[in-house]
Amino acid sequence: MVPDGPVVPAGRSAKGVVMTGASTRPTVLVLGGGFAGVRAAIDLAEQGRFDVTLVSDRDYLYLYPISIWIPVRSISPERTRVPLAPIAARHGFRTTICPVTSIDTAARTVGCGDRSLGYDYLVIALGSGKTALPGIEHTISLCGPPQAALDLRDRIDALLARGGGSVAFGFGGNPKDGSAVRGGPVFELLFNVDHLLRRAGVRDAVDLTFFAPMPRPGDRMGPKAADRMVEMLAGKDVARRIGTPLRGFDAAGVVFSDDTRLDADLVVFVPGAGGHPLLVGSDLPLNEAGFVRIDDHGLVEGQSTVYAVGDCAALEGPPWRAKQGHVAEVMARTAAYNIGQQDRGLPDRRGYQKHVSIICVMDTGDGAAVVYRDARRDLMVPLPVVGHWLKQGWGWYARATATTRMPRIPGM
Repeated sequence: MVPDGPVVPAGRSAKGVVMTGASTRPTVLVLGGGFAGVRAAIDLAEQGRFDVTLVSDRDYLYLYPISIWIPVRSISPERTRVPLAPIAARHGFRTTICPVTSIDTAARTVGCGDRSLGYDYLVIALGSGKTALPGIEHTISLCGPPQAALDLRDRIDALLARGGGSVAFGFGGNPKDGSAVRGGPVFELLFNVDHLLRRAGVRDAVDLTFFAPMPRPGDRMGPKAADRMVEMLAGKDVARRIGTPLRGFDAAGVVFSDDTRLDADLVVFVPGAGGHPLLVGSDLPLNEAGFVRIDDHGLVEGQSTVYAVGDCAALEGPPWRAKQGHVAEVMARTAAYNIGQQDRGLPDRRGYQKHVSIICVMDTGDGAAVVYRDARRDLMVPLPVVGHWLKQGWGWYARATATTRMPRIPGM
C-alpha cells in the first residue's frame, strides 16, 4: 500500500518544511486531483525516478463527463467517484488530502493546511475559477462541486412531483479568453432532461429553454455541429434565447442586458471559466483572464521547475480551442515527459499544442452524437442508441484505466 503523506525534496530540510523519510530521489508535487493532476501523477510515478505526491482537497477523482446522469437518476453518485487511494497504490505515488493554501516558488514550498510541503518539481493542476455574474447563487452549475449534481437531482425531482414548470439551461464565456467555455455538458443535460420528461409523460407540461450570450453557441465544435445543434433543439421543442449578453439572475430567472428576461422555475447555468482564486493571488505569471502562462512544453513562464496543466493553464492553439478533459490529460502527459527529460539532462521536449482538438460524445439519453474537430476537419456523427452505450462504456473505461494497468488510448 502506498503511504499517505507529503514528501520533501532530497537534501532539503528548511525550517517549517515537513520531512518524511530519507529518499534521495527528486520530489514532485502535483496539485489537484482532477483528470490533469491524476494523469500527471501516474505518468511521473511510472518513470520510476521520482517521489510523487498528489495533493487534492478530495479523496476521489470525479468523472464529470458522466455526472450528467446524476440529475436524471440514470447513475448513482458513487459511479462518478473513483477513490484516489487505489489509483495511487496501483501506480506508485502518494496522496495528501488537503486543500492547497499557498504556493511559494522562490522557497519551492506549497502550503497545505498548517503544513509546508517542499518540492524539486511542481505540477499545478488546480482547475479554474468561474466568472461571476450578479445573482449567480440563484443558478445551479453542473460543472461546479460534485454536490451540485445532487442538488440539481432534487430540484428535478420536485419539478416532476409538481407535474410541470419551466427550466432554463445556459452557459457563458470569458471575453478575455475564448477557450474558457464549456457548453457540451449543458446541451447533454438539457437533452437528458427532455428524455426523462418524455418517459415520464410530462414533457408537454414543462417549458425548456436554452440561452447563451453568443450568437452561435456551440460554434467551437465546428460549423456543422453548431448547425446540427440548432436542428436538435428545434426538433425537441426547446426554445432559444441567444445572442444577447447576460446581466445576471434573480430568484425568478435570467435577466438580459437589454432589460428583457427569461422566467424559469429552475436555471441551470455553467459560467465561463476564470483564473483559480489561489493562483490569481500568487506570483505566477497570468494572462488577462487569470490563467497561468506556459510554453508549449507546459513550463510556466519565468520558472525552471514549475509546470501548469489543465484548466488552470492558459491554453494556446487555434481560435476554436476549448478546455476539455482530454486536452488536460495531453498537457499532463507532456509535462510529465518533459520533467523526466529535464531531470535526466536530456534536450528532447514534447509540446501539447499540436494535439489540441475537440472530442465529445454528446449524450441525449437515448443516443448520442460524436463531435470531433481538429486543424483539418470538423465532424458530428449521430449514433442513435449505440452512442448512449458508448458514453456509458467510457465511464467504465475511465475508471478501469485509472485503477488498473489497462492502457489509455490517446484522446480518450
